[in-house]
Amino acid sequence: MDGSNGDVALDSYHRYKEDVSLMKQMGVDAYRFSISWPRILPNGKLSGGVNQKGVKYYNNLINELLSNGLQPFVTLFHWDLPQALEDQYGGFLSPLIIKDYHDYVDVCFKEFGDRVKYWITFNEPLIFTTMGYASGELAPGRCTPTIGNCTAGDSGKEPYVVAHHQLLAHAAAVKLYKDKYQSHQKGKIGITLTTTWYIPLSNSKSNNDATQRALDFSYGWFMDPLTQGDYPFIMKSLVGDRLPKFMHEQSELVKDSYDFIGLNYYTASYVYGVPLSRVVDQSYMTDSFTLTTTVCNGVPIGPVAASSWLYVYPKGLRDLLVYTKAKYNNPVIYITENGIDEFNNATVLPLEEALKDKMRVDYFKGHLRYLQKAIRKGVDVRGFFMWTLLDDFEWNSGYTIRFGLHYVDFKNRLKRYPKSSALWFQKFLKRP
Repeated sequence: MDGSNGDVALDSYHRYKEDVSLMKQMGVDAYRFSISWPRILPNGKLSGGVNQKGVKYYNNLINELLSNGLQPFVTLFHWDLPQALEDQYGGFLSPLIIKDYHDYVDVCFKEFGDRVKYWITFNEPLIFTTMGYASGELAPGRCTPTIGNCTAGDSGKEPYVVAHHQLLAHAAAVKLYKDKYQSHQKGKIGITLTTTWYIPLSNSKSNNDATQRALDFSYGWFMDPLTQGDYPFIMKSLVGDRLPKFMHEQSELVKDSYDFIGLNYYTASYVYGVPLSRVVDQSYMTDSFTLTTTVCNGVPIGPVAASSWLYVYPKGLRDLLVYTKAKYNNPVIYITENGIDEFNNATVLPLEEALKDKMRVDYFKGHLRYLQKAIRKGVDVRGFFMWTLLDDFEWNSGYTIRFGLHYVDFKNRLKRYPKSSALWFQKFLKRP
């Protein structure tokens, strides 16, 4: 959005000790970070050799975390596919990706698993899939050319193929870990999913049905295979032959392939149904025959953040967790992301004002309050991660928004300053 890139970003590569120190000052006891596949295997494959500098960096980071009393929670894939695999066979469009991903995570388990006790195979496969292959807004920018600004793709087929291969790659990684490493490394492995929480626009059968379809096409798309070994019935009915099928062995492999589920929750929206008979271009975006809105009777669902998609609705976190407990047999859950952004007003606001992020403090207070209500209803939540420690390079938004609990001065040697939210968490975590 601002023409920037992530080549240096926060330079945590060189400043990781300083960043670990910030977390220790806050009093948190775990850090979720991602290992970059191309940093470990620059060519994506074992045959191209392991980058020992990459291995050394992650070893240094892991050791620094542990020496400061922080548990590493490691995500193995956060959308950064080695370009060589995209060029060679189309990345996650091909089943060949499953073996290469298996080989990559094997290196990670072997190199880091003696100290890392929490592994996350994929971060938000929903977003990687839909925004990369249905709308084309994120890499690799594929979609049906008549639907979005893409030169190639098929929004009605490719998202389902990519999601299928991610689920199979996830299951292969979990099997590898459980067969080869878990007994002596004694860690846990899971996957991080995300969904908007959906609320019917009105209490009509049409809108109630639409709300369930919206959930099944986002959350159930992954949770149903993970818990039952197959896609939701409504997806199979509406998508038909475009939805890949699990062979029996694959179904058994995917089913129950987790020790925990990571959940990223940010926002909610209203849902209403559109007629199932309406003829539309085949696309994941329209297959559920639902539309969403953030306004009901002229009233927004909650305050809007800097990102136009992020409306504050803390109650949705409780409702999503209670829904998960009831529908998916009460899995162990970690809230792996929750947060809010403000605009990057560095040229307008003096630093002193930019550090006063009352909206973020209120956001976390509200969500933690509803998280507590979910736990009291018996939901098995074991941890909570804020997004994010520092203002960051936020995908296609670049540096136009700030999600951090710490302000990063991008114009002055990337100096870090705690915002009100960081200080609030510091006090919150010290309370008896």
